[in-house]
Amino acid sequence: MPNFNEALSRGKQVEEMVLSLIKPKYSKAYIQEGYFKEWDIYVPEKNIGIEVKCDEKSRYTNNLVIEVEFNGKKSALSTTKAKFWVFFDGDEFIWIEPERIKEIILKYPLREFIGNGDTKYKKAYLVKKEDIKNNAIHRQSYKRKTKTL
Repeated sequence: MPNFNEALSRGKQVEEMVLSLIKPKYSKAYIQEGYFKEWDIYVPEKNIGIEVKCDEKSRYTNNLVIEVEFNGKKSALSTTKAKFWVFFDGDEFIWIEPERIKEIILKYPLREFIGNGDTKYKKAYLVKKEDIKNNAIHRQSYKRKTKTL
């Protein structure tokens, strides 16, 4: 299990990967620096934000964690102003609208737990990844770079 700093570093890498997918069409897109709870990437040409979520563990659990509260304060899905969320599971990028996620989570129980690397409780939904995939507006496979000898 990665610690908080490892998870943060990986999250930043994934944000860069998503930005590289956006840049060819929207060259002014950029990663929002510092703490910004509304979104991770801003696309000025479209005046929209994009939230990036990395949940590579979902390849094994088949669940995505959808956080709505952290340390007693609304967070993530509850505070997002992003037009799209992009989940990265290590195999593909799954694009979905937050409003659709809000509809999907209604059939799941709200859970409270301390996440790996966290010291405070979060409230979140464990959503079947297939539910997110089936409601995605776009899915893109990730092609890993392989080392050659």
